[in-house]
Amino acid sequence: MTVEFALPAALEAHEPPEARGRARDGVRLLVSRRATGEVSHHGFRDLPSLLEPGDLLVVNTSATLPAAVRLDRISVHFSTPVPGGDDRLWIVELRRRAGKADRPYSGGRCGEWIPMPGGATLTLVRRHASGRDGPSPRESDRLWEARLSTDVVPYLRGHGTPIRYGYVRQDWPVAAYQTAFAHDRAAGGAEMPSAGRPFTPELVTRLVSGGVLIAPITLHTGVASPEAHEPPYAERYEVPEATAALVGHVRSRGGRVIAVGTTAVRALETSVDASGRVRASAGWTEHVVTPERGVRAVDGLLTGLHEPKSSHLMMLTAIAGPGLLAATYESALAERYLWHEFGDANLILPG
Repeated sequence: MTVEFALPAALEAHEPPEARGRARDGVRLLVSRRATGEVSHHGFRDLPSLLEPGDLLVVNTSATLPAAVRLDRISVHFSTPVPGGDDRLWIVELRRRAGKADRPYSGGRCGEWIPMPGGATLTLVRRHASGRDGPSPRESDRLWEARLSTDVVPYLRGHGTPIRYGYVRQDWPVAAYQTAFAHDRAAGGAEMPSAGRPFTPELVTRLVSGGVLIAPITLHTGVASPEAHEPPYAERYEVPEATAALVGHVRSRGGRVIAVGTTAVRALETSVDASGRVRASAGWTEHVVTPERGVRAVDGLLTGLHEPKSSHLMMLTAIAGPGLLAATYESALAERYLWHEFGDANLILPG
């Protein structure tokens, strides 16, 4: 069961808050508390006063790639390398261009090659199928495994632009899609881990000065394609040894582990062992958090506001519970919070 609602177009954030005359940390923060069912309204700069000394924020260090390459009639969205493949074989989404927007393009055929800017070519190898090695692989009708004639990441840095969807009305530089935690050696995300965007160095300093701990994971997000509402497919992640140890230390002392973003939840929940402890791990995860599975590694979540029918709402239901999540989204709509990667934020706390 997930919350159902209609999102008015007026509540879609069309540009970064800086373009609306606000700082990154000038967005609003809706706080939801499981223990009481209370929903309250704050500014993101209030975050240090809402957390407690000893709380642990787990943040995603993934740096966003300029992962869209535009041609005359289509755009190619580079998502993630094919698991087990080489650096030039990537999962891509083809999208038909229509004015300033684009839509998924279901055309293409195996073996077709597409001329790319800069003299490169992209060859469509096969339709992507999640769980290809399992008993019932699911073939995608929008994703291809495709080989570029040159190394992908350097090519994107020279010819790509950040992925944006129709609700974002113009291009913004790749710097607008990097968080304060992004590390260049962790470049690889097709889309921004947007829950970390409102953090500024000054706010991080206030948090640390108040005794809040911060630990990194890395999870490179693939293309979301908001029209598809599909569960996430395999994504690259790493939970370092130091982060796993710190999660265990905080939980053993009764502290709260709060994931910054659904990507951090996915990485941590992938790394929980049979005894319930988070262990260092790295590789590819297809773990999907659902209300039935629940969560074992996190106590709270700082995230954005997610679209109707988004698979992320299953994760939020697992963390908040259906009643509190419905109250949260009802309040967000009534108070005209802004959605999407440049919008406002939601903090779900246990109490």
